[in-house]
Amino acid sequence: MKSNNLTRREREKLRQRRDIIKAALELFSEFGYHNVSMHKIAKKAEFAIGTMYKFFPNKEELYREMIMEFSEKANAVFIEALEISGNEIEKLRNYVKVKGEFLMGNESTLKIYIGRTNLASTDVTACFNEDIRFLYEKLLDKLAAVFESGIKAGRFKPLLEPYYFAVSLNSVISSFLLLWLRDPKKHPYSNNAMAVLDLFLSSIKKDSKNAKA
Repeated sequence: MKSNNLTRREREKLRQRRDIIKAALELFSEFGYHNVSMHKIAKKAEFAIGTMYKFFPNKEELYREMIMEFSEKANAVFIEALEISGNEIEKLRNYVKVKGEFLMGNESTLKIYIGRTNLASTDVTACFNEDIRFLYEKLLDKLAAVFESGIKAGRFKPLLEPYYFAVSLNSVISSFLLLWLRDPKKHPYSNNAMAVLDLFLSSIKKDSKNAKA
């Protein structure tokens, strides 16, 4: 339901929920899951602890909803980036660009998101890994389909299964985003990620004369 269709009370509740999630995100990002309590989140969001529990029954559920909401939004943006018109190389360039811009624009969530979408990730919140993995696998399948299309068109060499191409490219993106997060000036994402994408593509591209029109 769009916010302009909500009553004033409903809009206020939505605003309060967003404020709580924003405060929680900043604290989880800075201190980690284990070192943040519901009381700390309530204090930062400037709400009574009782108000917090009206929205979220416990810290784990708050964390889960925060990550799921962001992951769903991120997946939609990344999949849309792969659906532009153009050939497979243009789609991959747009994907690397858009994914970087989106995650760098959500710095507080960046480290958490990459950790949650790491296929080897395990922690106290592992009980909802399956939900995150489902979204991430959907994205990997979409990315793999671009590589598969490129192989069929004769643009890419079938050196690996398309799925593994997708996993490899995403791992590269995650690595450069974490470097950027550590030191943006020393590790500029756009320059480095695009240069590595070119290197990645040069190793799998076929000669243009062999590619289908």
